[in-house]
Amino acid sequence: MLTIGKLAKAANIGVETVRYYQRKELINVPSKTEGFRKYSEEDLRRLKFIKEAQKAGFTLNEIKELLALDTSHDHQRAQELASARIKELDDKIEEMQQARDRLKNLFHQCESRGQNKPCAILKAFEV
Repeated sequence: MLTIGKLAKAANIGVETVRYYQRKELINVPSKTEGFRKYSEEDLRRLKFIKEAQKAGFTLNEIKELLALDTSHDHQRAQELASARIKELDDKIEEMQQARDRLKNLFHQCESRGQNKPCAILKAFEV
């Protein structure tokens, strides 16, 4: 059994993050034993699950659903969520690539104009 401090350290997160996840009902708030809340290895597993799912780009609401699916073994719904997340990430990547390409183009325009002409980067952002 772990105290909240030891749980947070084992999951490589802060104590306030643990409390935040409790408020979001991602992990349970255990009852006090001997004046302290004691967390289990299952709580640690859930925290690690949450962190890994966040790294994959899932929102906390999606993670909450994934945690519920974890116990029901609903592989189809988990795949649907993953597929939707992949689509969103692909869209974001495309948007970022377009932004990068535009900025590169502006950078090269500004670079080729020299110091005495208006900066293409600054001109592009004027309204």
